[in-house]
Amino acid sequence: MTEQFTTSPRTVSDVMTHTVVAVGREAGFKEIVELMEQWRVSALPVLAGEGRVIGVVSEADMLPKEEYRDSDLDRASPVRRLADLAKAGALTAGELMSTPAVTVHPDATLAQAARIMALRKVKRLPVTDQLGMLQGVVSRSDLLKVFLRSDKEISAEVARTVIAYLFPRQAVAATVDEGVVTFHGAVRDRNLVPVAARLAQAVEGVVDVRMNLDPPAAPPR
Repeated sequence: MTEQFTTSPRTVSDVMTHTVVAVGREAGFKEIVELMEQWRVSALPVLAGEGRVIGVVSEADMLPKEEYRDSDLDRASPVRRLADLAKAGALTAGELMSTPAVTVHPDATLAQAARIMALRKVKRLPVTDQLGMLQGVVSRSDLLKVFLRSDKEISAEVARTVIAYLFPRQAVAATVDEGVVTFHGAVRDRNLVPVAARLAQAVEGVVDVRMNLDPPAAPPR
């Protein structure tokens, strides 16, 4: 095989929102609520100095103020009771925020960003450079943008990075319908079929991969 398989996964910088609403450490409770409502976001980065992210204040950080009104904190664990009391009495972003902030770098892949969100149970991640300066925000909906790729785009990438690499000069083709890739044709080496499936699944925008590949027909006797 003369071609070398290469792929360049899309990164956070490709899909992140560059215009970001953020607050300083001294921002008040009501101001934070108003900004969340105005911008329709569930969390805001908290900045210090020229834009360094020092924390994130989210709806979850702010809810104890309302919950504390009629909640029986005596039944909660001592650790949770202290945390909830602190949040309930907080008045500024600096007192409310969760710190250190869970962030991601612009060159992280979308898969890496999705993994961080899942592990840390957050919906949005501030995007920061190596110095911790805010560059943007990436959300769950941003990560799903890869599935907006057209079938034509996906088909071209599968042909270039999978079929041409694994099955040169073989009667193999792939069709794409609503993000589902289906391979058709005859292959000489069946060991390459699961490899092709894995490579195709790694193409961004692919929803599923189906293999309809057969061994080549035996020559007539």
